[in-house]
Amino acid sequence: MHPMLNTAIKAARRAGTIISRASLDLQHLSVARKGPKDYVTEVDRAAEEAIIEVLSEAYPDHGFIGEETGERPPLEPAGEGTPEYQWVIDPLDGTTNFIHGFPCYAISIALMHRGQAAHAVIYDTNRNEMFTASRGGGAFLNDRRIRVSGQTRYHDALIGAHVPDSGAGVKSTSPFADMLAECAAVRRVGATVLDLAYVAAGRLDGFCAVNLQPWDLAAGTLLVTEAGGLVGDFEGEQTWKETGNVIAASPKIFIQMLSHLQD
Repeated sequence: MHPMLNTAIKAARRAGTIISRASLDLQHLSVARKGPKDYVTEVDRAAEEAIIEVLSEAYPDHGFIGEETGERPPLEPAGEGTPEYQWVIDPLDGTTNFIHGFPCYAISIALMHRGQAAHAVIYDTNRNEMFTASRGGGAFLNDRRIRVSGQTRYHDALIGAHVPDSGAGVKSTSPFADMLAECAAVRRVGATVLDLAYVAAGRLDGFCAVNLQPWDLAAGTLLVTEAGGLVGDFEGEQTWKETGNVIAASPKIFIQMLSHLQD
């Protein structure tokens, strides 16, 4: 295992300890609202600081982009401009689930090298599931190789969705209506990084989302591609990093999802 990936796993476990302890005493949790239906707790912040502490101690010349603290320069910059290496961190994806005691949330850490994801960790503390990937090295769950599903029939596919109204029933006028109506079933887990990890592991056949942030996508998309899946925008192109609009799926389901969106 690459030393940088090993360090990311160490950081994820450190944050996981903070989150797991806090989950035992949710009634005393301090919750703030960042925006409509968008929450943050002191646990999010403490977990992010723990991750950055572990990573910056090992790699003081690396920069950080965190959901809670934003962009942070290296402790020891190697030069001007954007650092060659940047860690993209979501310390607790699924905060709303967490504050309700609903056990679907996870930690996401990705290392970007010159803008490309090089290593990824997604850690589900509730199930002790550690999803990892390195570019060119495959995707793993607790050190066992994982692959996207072999499903070929869209009518039999289980799809994850994070699109407008997907939690309450997509309107018939929505561009997603046909796509989500034609599959076997739709799931909204409430933690995007787990949706992507589940696509990589073959638990979901595909995933569709709009308006996601870099920390939602950086680790999970590397997992999907290293597990043999495809990632693209709603035209099948690679603008998803800029737009946050993404489809991730096994190759045959990816093509069928695109077809339903473009009909």
